[in-house]
Amino acid sequence: MGDMVTPLDRRVPHPLEQLSIGECNTARDVILSTHGVSVIDFRTINLEEPPKSLLQPFLDLEAEGRIPKPDAYPPRLARVAYDVISENKVFEFYESVVELVTGAVKVKELIDASHQAPLVMDPDDEDKRYFQGLCFAQDKRSGNPDSNFYAYPLPLIPVMDARTKEIVRIDRLGTGGKQDGLAKGTHNKEIIKHCKGAEYVPELLENGSRKDLKPLDVIQPDGPSFTVTDESLVEWQKWRFRVGFNPREGATIHDVRYEGRSIVYRMAISEMYFDSVNVAADGTATEQPNIVCLHEQDNGIGWKHTNWRTGRAVVTRHRELVVQFIITLANYEYIFAYKFDQAGGIVVETRATGIVSVVNIDEGKTSMYGNVVSPGAMAQNHQHIFAVRVDPAIDGPNNTIVLEESHPVPTSSDRNPAGNLYEVRQTPIKESGGHDAAPEHNRIVRIMNPNKTNPISGKPVSYKFKPPPTQKLLAQPGSIQARRATFTQHHVWVTKYKDNELYAGGRYTLQSRDEVDGVADAAKRAENVENTDVVLWSSEKSE
Repeated sequence: MGDMVTPLDRRVPHPLEQLSIGECNTARDVILSTHGVSVIDFRTINLEEPPKSLLQPFLDLEAEGRIPKPDAYPPRLARVAYDVISENKVFEFYESVVELVTGAVKVKELIDASHQAPLVMDPDDEDKRYFQGLCFAQDKRSGNPDSNFYAYPLPLIPVMDARTKEIVRIDRLGTGGKQDGLAKGTHNKEIIKHCKGAEYVPELLENGSRKDLKPLDVIQPDGPSFTVTDESLVEWQKWRFRVGFNPREGATIHDVRYEGRSIVYRMAISEMYFDSVNVAADGTATEQPNIVCLHEQDNGIGWKHTNWRTGRAVVTRHRELVVQFIITLANYEYIFAYKFDQAGGIVVETRATGIVSVVNIDEGKTSMYGNVVSPGAMAQNHQHIFAVRVDPAIDGPNNTIVLEESHPVPTSSDRNPAGNLYEVRQTPIKESGGHDAAPEHNRIVRIMNPNKTNPISGKPVSYKFKPPPTQKLLAQPGSIQARRATFTQHHVWVTKYKDNELYAGGRYTLQSRDEVDGVADAAKRAENVENTDVVLWSSEKSE
C-alpha cells in the first residue's frame, strides 16, 4: 500500500456518518494496491455499518449524553464492490471490507454465479454478455433539448455484444395490439408519423401553464423548527434520529427516539438537504449535494373537536417532518419519504411519477396489454412493488410482532343478544415467516414490547403497523419475475435480526435468476421471533 493510500482526517467520525471523500479514496487505494491494474471498475464504496452488538451500546450511551472515548468507537469500515479481470481474462466480481484506519482488508469475497448468475443468450456460453437498447426518436424542431424523449417510441430493439461492441441482431416489435400489423404485414410503414409530441416542459406546452391560479406561498419567517448537528443528527418535536445514505437504499433512518425512548434501530426502503459522496468507475470519490431533502409540511387537520354546549371549536394542524429523496430511472421518478408527526407517528410513503413506459402502436388500434396514452404510444400493464425494512426497537431491542384482528361475536342470549358485538383478537407471531393484509378483519400488525407496560392502558407498550392491502405480484410462481422477487409473496414478513441482512430481494439482484439470501430465505430459517430482536419487512405495490 505504502504511498498509494490516501491519508485520513484524524477527526473521529460518528459510527453512522457516511464515508468522506478521503475515506472513499483510502478504500479505493487499498483495493488497487491489492489487485493492481486488474481492477477495471469500482461499483460502490459504502460505509460498512458496525454490527449491532457494537453499535447499540454506543447509541444508548450517546442518547444518555455519555459519549465513549475515541478509542472505544467501533472500527471504521468500508465495503467496496468492484470488478477484476482474472489471469484467464475472465471478469470477476468482488466485495471487500476495508478497515480505514489500518488499511487492512478484513473481508475479500469473490461473488460467484450462485449469487449473481449472468443473463446470456445461450446459457451454455458464459463468456457472452448482451445488452438490449430501447429506442426512441426525439422531435428536435423546437430546438429545446428537453423535448419529450419518450413521445416517439421506435418498434425495434438492437442487441449488442458487450465485449465486441457489435450489434448482433435487431428485434422487431409488434405494433398492432389485437391486430398485429407486423405479423400480417399491414403495419404502418411510417412508424412515428402518427405519434404526437406530448410535451411536458412549460415552454413547449401548446397553451402554456395554467394562468388562473393565484400564488400559494409556504414560508417560515423564523426558519425551520428542526436542527441538524454532527453531520447527520436530526432533532424535531421530541424526535431524534440520524440520517444516512447509500446508493442501494437511498436515505436510511437510524436510532429513532421519541422523548428519549427508542422506537426504531434502523429503517430504509430497502427545506434542508444532506450531501452524499459517490464514486466513479475509477473509484474517485466526489460529493453530490442535495441528495436528501429535509423539510416541514402542513398536512391538514391533526385533530378537531367542537364543544356543542358552548360552541367553541379547538383544532390543531397535522405538522410533519419529512425526510425525502427522489430517484430518476430513465423515464420514471420514484419519491420516497419518511414522515414524522407530532403525535409520535411515522409514515413511510412511496410514490411513482415521471413518464410512463411506452411502446409504439399503430394508429387507431388498441391492445389488451395496455392503454394508448398518446397518439402512437401505448403504456403497457405492469407492476411496481417496493419493500420497506423496519428494525424496530420499541423501548428496547426485544420485541414481539402481534397480528391484531376484529371479528364478530356470534349472537347468543348470554354474550351478544343484540348481535352487534365484536371482539379484538391478538395472535403473537412465534416463528419467522410471511403474512398478508386482511382488510376484512381490519388486520393490523402490532410491534409490542412484552417487557414494558403502558401505565395508562395497562397493556404492553406497542406501535401499530398498517400494511397496505395492495395486490401482490401477478407473475406466475415459476416465472423468472416471481423467482427473482419471492419477497412479493406476502405483504409482511417477520424475521429474526441478523447483521448485514438488509435487502428483501437479496444482496445481488442484478441479472439474477432467483432471489438468493433475501427475506424469503431468512424466513425459511423458522427461527423464534417472540420477545427477541426482530425485523419487520413490508412489500407494497404501485401500478
